[in-house]
Amino acid sequence: MSDVVLPAGFGPHARKSPITDPWEPLYARAAEDRLVLATWVREPHCNSRQMPHGGFLAAMADNAMGLSLGMNLARAGAKVDGLVTVSLTLDYLGSARLGQWLEFDTDFIKLGRSICFAEATVRADGVPVARARANFKVRSAKAAA
Repeated sequence: MSDVVLPAGFGPHARKSPITDPWEPLYARAAEDRLVLATWVREPHCNSRQMPHGGFLAAMADNAMGLSLGMNLARAGAKVDGLVTVSLTLDYLGSARLGQWLEFDTDFIKLGRSICFAEATVRADGVPVARARANFKVRSAKAAA
């Protein structure tokens, strides 16, 4: 995929994680209030029907929402030590196929002191295929001793 042209604004996703490493390459586009994650659907993402596995969609949506909340908390000046997912639901609206461009776009955020809320839409070539909702526990940063 070295000669593939990325959609406008996307570049390699810099944050690495043991869960997402097998799914590389992953891409990201930073907006003012969110980080949109994306990739082309490949075999490692798929179930036996050559469609992205629901667990893959859930994990990527969880990442996109958590990272977007983190951006907003930092911008608000909150001192946090990360977020932990406490609830995650997905509604599957359609299906994606091998080779399609898949975007995980957080489109609703509500910040709280102890719990934050987010919603995201998963799109395959621009068509919604899933809707995700999650609640995240805010881990407070420890004050320096």
